[in-house]
Amino acid sequence: MEHSKIIQSMEASATLSLAQRVRELRAAGKDVLGLTMGEPDFDTPAYIREAAKTALDEGYTHYPPVAGLPELREEIAVKLRRENGLDYAPSQVVVSTGAKQSLYNVILSVLNPGDEAIVPAPYWVSYTAMLHLAQARVRILPTDISTSYKLTPGQLEEALSPATRLLFLTTPSNPSGSMYSREELARLVEVIRHYPQLYVISDEIYEHIAFEMPHVSLASFEELKDRVITVNGFSKGYAMTGWRLGYIAAPQAVANMCIKLQGQCTSGANTFAQRGALAALRGGLEAVHHMRDAFRQRRDQLYQRLSSIAGLKVLLPDGAFYFYPDLSHFLGMHTPTGKHISNIDELCEYLIEEVHLAVVTGRAFGTSQHVRISYAYAMEELLRAMDRLEDGLSRLRR
Repeated sequence: MEHSKIIQSMEASATLSLAQRVRELRAAGKDVLGLTMGEPDFDTPAYIREAAKTALDEGYTHYPPVAGLPELREEIAVKLRRENGLDYAPSQVVVSTGAKQSLYNVILSVLNPGDEAIVPAPYWVSYTAMLHLAQARVRILPTDISTSYKLTPGQLEEALSPATRLLFLTTPSNPSGSMYSREELARLVEVIRHYPQLYVISDEIYEHIAFEMPHVSLASFEELKDRVITVNGFSKGYAMTGWRLGYIAAPQAVANMCIKLQGQCTSGANTFAQRGALAALRGGLEAVHHMRDAFRQRRDQLYQRLSSIAGLKVLLPDGAFYFYPDLSHFLGMHTPTGKHISNIDELCEYLIEEVHLAVVTGRAFGTSQHVRISYAYAMEELLRAMDRLEDGLSRLRR
């Protein structure tokens, strides 16, 4: 029987596949520590849960408008003005079943088969898969620790051409935790403004998990407002991953295209979950900041541990809840059982099978020498994981 060649050629999500493998190993009785989680380890704040329960009792159990409940779209527009300095009408806001769907809606709405999209690496695992499904030409721009895994104006200038239709920028970044300052964004804007055919997806899902540097929205630069699609949601900042709610704020023509597409796919997002999101936006940021401060404490302690491991290079993240250490020093070594480690996938395999520690290979994020370590876990578990990582790496030999 024939099946879709596009789907057959697409890789499964590395993060989801690894999480499933960790569950299977634990079910088999192995004491595996997994630092793979891409979601806060906190429960959704109580006031948000209560709002959703009340919504159920009030009859919010029917089909919602495709683009989202009017009151939620209005509140998102208010939030964007208050927190991000962005002026969008509610009609320019589209609520979807998670920011992942928001991204896919935008990609399908602005690209035609064969259009070029530029993605800086490291990148979130699903960007390239979505572009593959859209039959776009993907151009990867590598970054490294010397630039804090951020795109430089010169690099962008060299890469852009009249054929480029879409650029991805993510701040804070998954997987590196890097953030762009206003000055850094301004220098990129100066390059982008010369390419009027170019849309920019600004992925800001981790905006509330920013430690020292203030988050800056790309659409706050007036000269780009009509070409930036801001993607955000409730999963990371409000610990609402299972609620599956994301949104875009976009030029009206792009918003209209996304609404049309979504109407033929999932239709509107979960109605009572949207009422919970409404409560989240109206409830202030106290709970959000409490979680952010906990992540900062974990970051600081783990940075001390990671920095002390010989041969490991690591950057202090500006935001999100990930480290992205460079483990190139350990490639080419041998395990205690004599296996040769020739690439980062084999190093990750050694860690999970012999050290009983799961981290995500950097290959999933477009790099060949790194792993992603999530610190969305209790501190006790994180410190045990650091013990295993340090011990496991120390046992490798040339």
